[in-house]
Order: sequence, then structure tokens, then C-alpha cells
Amino acid sequence: MTLFLAARLAFALFSASALAGDSGPANKNSRPKSRLRLEPYAFSTQRGDTVEAELGHFRVPENRKIRGSRSIELAFVRFKGRHAGRGVPLVFLSGGPGASGIDAARGPGFSLFMDLRESGDVIALDQRGTGMSQGDVNCVRIWDFPLDTPGDPGELLPTVRERLRECAQDVKARGIDLDGYNTEQSADDLEALREALGVKQIRVWAVSYGTHLALSAIRRHPASIERAVLAGVQGPDDGMMRSPAAVDAQIDRLTEHLKTDPTTRKAFPDFRRQLVSLLAELAEKPAVAPVPDKKTARRPEIAVGRWDLAFFARPRVSQTWGVRSLPEFLGPMTDHDFTPLAAAALDYRRAPVGSMMPWATICASGVSPARLRELQDEARSAILGAAVNFPFPDACAGVNVRTLGSRFRSPVRSNVPVLFISGSLDGETPPGRTNETAAGFPRGTSLIVPGASHGFDLFYFRPEVRTAILEFLASP
Repeated sequence: MTLFLAARLAFALFSASALAGDSGPANKNSRPKSRLRLEPYAFSTQRGDTVEAELGHFRVPENRKIRGSRSIELAFVRFKGRHAGRGVPLVFLSGGPGASGIDAARGPGFSLFMDLRESGDVIALDQRGTGMSQGDVNCVRIWDFPLDTPGDPGELLPTVRERLRECAQDVKARGIDLDGYNTEQSADDLEALREALGVKQIRVWAVSYGTHLALSAIRRHPASIERAVLAGVQGPDDGMMRSPAAVDAQIDRLTEHLKTDPTTRKAFPDFRRQLVSLLAELAEKPAVAPVPDKKTARRPEIAVGRWDLAFFARPRVSQTWGVRSLPEFLGPMTDHDFTPLAAAALDYRRAPVGSMMPWATICASGVSPARLRELQDEARSAILGAAVNFPFPDACAGVNVRTLGSRFRSPVRSNVPVLFISGSLDGETPPGRTNETAAGFPRGTSLIVPGASHGFDLFYFRPEVRTAILEFLASP
């Protein structure tokens, strides 16, 4: 199926010892043992399939750094392996941060979850603050950005910081400690799950942000991780910000890729040039388009400019769903119809803030000063500029959580066997950046999937990915 035709389909399936230099976990003697509750569970998928499983719950401290912290309950679903009593349990970590591992099993990942039972039990974990482990971290406040002026980061950032400050106060008033919602705490949750299961080791299968978490778990608990599969890899210093230069390179790769098919070549004979031309057009003269507002049944006129296109283009050039939507999103703009851009802007400007877990987690991971300077330098000449990282790192002043520090962001070095999976069209976590992370794993192997971008296509659907994971898990 061509990329152009695929864009017109409904995309309804969503959206060993460590080497020297690693930091260690908190004092194990200070951690209470996690009690495990298991019950039979008829697991239903989005397509209506049903499979027998187990629903598990265990409790962990919300903030292990604080003596007497309240406990929170985490949830998971366990699919029993096809060969009873054999194999090391495989724990799935979803992306985001903020995505539910259980929901991934219900939707796009179900078939692969079932296949991976060949190697043992498969566990879909909802990380703290997500899915059935969410608790009460949601914020219902609305961003409420202006509709009648084009997007401008200088004008939007004060509202972002203020709204996040209000939301942080809201959840704190409900007794929630946002300092407990970070990658190291979640890595220790993984160790608590292993202890609760009563097993010596676990295996980890992670995608996108889940790989950032998995790397932290390998750093903190290397003896507990038998092996890991990491797809769409976010390294220790990649938790907050993307590389504008890498997005430029992605635009160039996508430009050439779109020329390989007659249909997409006709629609996008020179994608890079078309995108640059549209950005220039909107910089010179912002556009206004009426868009139906689903909440009010009105048609407000939405003003959009160069920054809006740069901001909303980034996921559409780097993620699976975005690449597939390019004809509908960018096609009308080449005829000076900016309705798709205005519709995206309306949805964003009137969206609720939502869960505070992603904000706390991303801001706690932070970015090293050297990396930040590098990305700021890149943004000055990049096609999409600093819009690829909006609103970070500036938004974190509103969240006001403790950062994990320089040791957390240092390279991970470990003898744990790891399969690193990248897509050749992945602009979120490009293969070159993955190679930098893989350099710290002498027992690591890599797979680059041609034509795959960042998303479900790379994570779950490609047959070569399924084969590589099964072979890796079956290897001695």
C-alpha cells in the first residue's frame, strides 16, 4: 500500500553487572515489600477479542525520597506464557510519558503481545500516573490560548507556565506529590514489581519514552534485568528535547521517500521546498480560517502563522500517524487553504491540560546544559526552529519539580543484552542518536527498519520487528 493511500485510511488503532559510572538504587532495606493482588481477568481488546488473563495490583511509595510518603497502587495485566513455568517474565513499558501499557495491549499491540507469550509470561504495566495506575493526577483546566492571533511562543509561554503552576497546586491540594512522578521512581517501581512477582529477573520490552525508563532501570537494577528490547530509543539525555537538526535531516529523508511512489511524488514533488515555501508565506502574511468548534457548534475564525505551521508540522514529519496524515494536512495548504492548520490550532488552544504525570516526568528528566546549548544552536538555522521543542524547557518553571541531575543524564553502560530497534524515517528518535546509546552496551544488537517512522508501525506492526524480538528473546 502506498504511503499516500495509507494516509486516507482511518488511523484508529491509537496514537548481569553494570560497568563503572552508574548510579545505584535507593537503599533496599528502607523499602517495604510490595504485596501482590492477582485476580482472573477477561481481557477484551478494542476489536472485541477476549483472552483470559490476570489483573494484578501492588503498592509502592509515591515518593521514596520522603520518609513516610503515602503509597499508591499500580496495576498490570499478565498474559500467561504458552509453556507453563518456562521463561523469564517480559514487562512492557509504553511511551508518552503518560501512555497506558494495558491500553497498548488492548489496541495496536495485541497481536504482538500474544505472539511474545512464546517466550514466557507477558505483562502490560501501567506506569505510575497512567491508565489504571493513574490515581488523581489529572488537571481539567483549559489552556485557553487566544484564537484571533497567530501562535507566538513569547506570548504563549507565560500562559503555559501559569496554567501548569495552577494545575500543580490543584493536584498538590489533593495530596499528590508530583516530585514522586519521575523516571527513577518508575524504575524502582519495576524492581518492586519483580520483587512482588517473586522472580529473580525480568525482561523488559519498551517503546519510545518507555525506553528512557528502561535505561534507568538497567542503570539502577542491572542484576534484575535479564535482557531488554528497546524500540524508538530515548537516551538518558533525550527525555525532554528533540534535535532541530535531526528534524531537518528527517525532512530531507522524507522528501526523498515521497519521491519513490508515483502518487506521493505527484502530491509532493519536493516536500522540503513546499514546506519551506509555506513557512515563508505565513511569515509574510498570517492566515485566518473559520473552523467548526465541536464544543460550541460555532465557527470561530482562527489566526495562524509561521510558528503554528512549524509547531504542528514536527509530529507530522516524524511520527507514523503524522506522516500518514500529510496529504490531508499539507495538501490543502499548497492551494492556500489553511483550514487544516487552523483546525489543529483550535484543538490545541482549547485543549485541557490533562494529566500532570507527563509534565512532571519530562521536567524531572531535564536536559544537560551542554545538550541544551547544542539544541539551541541548531534551532537558529533549522527549518522548524525552536518550535520542535515548545514549550520545553521553559514550561518546567510552572511545574516546579526536582530534576534528577547530571548522573541520571549520563550515558548508561551495562552488560545487559539489549536489542535496539530504530526506524529509518524516525525523526523523533533517529538511528544516529540510538547508536550513541547503544555504544554503552557491548552485548547489544541493532535493527534499523527501512521506511518506518516513530509510532505503532515501528513498535508493533512490522513483521521484521516481530521476528527480531522473538529471535532475541529465544537466544541463549
